[in-house]
Amino acid sequence: MPGVLIVIKGLGRGGAEQLLLSGVPYLDTERYRYRFAYLLPWKDSLVPELTGAGFPVHCLDGAKGAGWAGRLRALVRRQGIALVHAHSPVAAAGVRAVAGRRTRVVYTEHNLWGRYHRATWAANLATFPRNDHVFAVSETVRASIRYPGPLRLLPMPPVETLHHGLDPAAIPAPFHRGASLEPPGPPIDRGASLEPPGPPPGRGGVRGELGIPEDALVVGSVANFKAAKDHATLLRAAAIVRRAVPSLRVVLVGQGPLEAETRRLAGELGLDGTVVFAGFRTDATRLMAGFDAFALSSTYEGLPIALIEAMASGCPAVVTGVGGTPEVVADGVHGFLVPPRDPAALAAGLTRLLGDPALRAGMGAAAAARARDFDIRKAVRRMEQVYARLLA
Repeated sequence: MPGVLIVIKGLGRGGAEQLLLSGVPYLDTERYRYRFAYLLPWKDSLVPELTGAGFPVHCLDGAKGAGWAGRLRALVRRQGIALVHAHSPVAAAGVRAVAGRRTRVVYTEHNLWGRYHRATWAANLATFPRNDHVFAVSETVRASIRYPGPLRLLPMPPVETLHHGLDPAAIPAPFHRGASLEPPGPPIDRGASLEPPGPPPGRGGVRGELGIPEDALVVGSVANFKAAKDHATLLRAAAIVRRAVPSLRVVLVGQGPLEAETRRLAGELGLDGTVVFAGFRTDATRLMAGFDAFALSSTYEGLPIALIEAMASGCPAVVTGVGGTPEVVADGVHGFLVPPRDPAALAAGLTRLLGDPALRAGMGAAAAARARDFDIRKAVRRMEQVYARLLA
């Protein structure tokens, strides 16, 4: 049975890491011997879940310098690894540098090439031809993968867009709000109409837990406090929306280096009674039962899984049209796309949704239906098809 090693920079609770975990139940362990490896020892919150599912996990301890590449080479040889699938450019560059020619290399690109630090970009570029196959998480990411002029004669490995998504089994039925995430197969005919979903079960409980009145209109956002998420634009938009919607509450789920700065800005904008900082949560999908709309103010996104989770729960979305978000949200169908760094545009979209219950219900139902297209099982099956071809 061929050994497959999945390598990533860290196993904290980020978007790429969560995708790995979501796919674990659907890995074909009768066909491949899977194990995982990661570089940063302090990013290990997902390790117990992987080991609990029966998968060996190895920390290569990249904190000790470049020696992790040698430890990776030894692991590949010791465990008879036939294929390595890397999920970050730093990890991938190391994999390509040390993997023997008999070891196949697959890479998933989660980011636009132009966003990488120069050194990371150079290492990724220099070793990129060694890939046997590349997946890009969105069409926008795929389009960014190109060699600069002088290097265009280098061989380009096969690159395909592969949309990842949700594990339907991990989304409790109450969050479907009348639209289920069905397994792949012939669609169930429910007729042409989109019936407005009823109040989601658990809504009052979630709001009570967060200290939010039942009659408030709630905008939720799930994003760690980092520069690319641009929470400042969302807060400035909230200050505008509140003029038209005095009952507004904004729930921010996440953690990160800019949290203190974001809290200060909320205070400066007079939003202390409006914004709820929910912190890091492992049950973000459960909290979505209390949202009337979902918002992302990012300046960049690859393929935002939190957005797809919100849509699966029946939340219409107002999000910036950056990265892969236009591949998820059709403007005016599942929500609204707005320009980045534009608080007025974001506020206009949110005000329109919050002020029109029928529009909110219709878009929420359409969003739930759209979320069915993003199924982690489809992504896992496609990856394993590529593994089989490369190992044949």
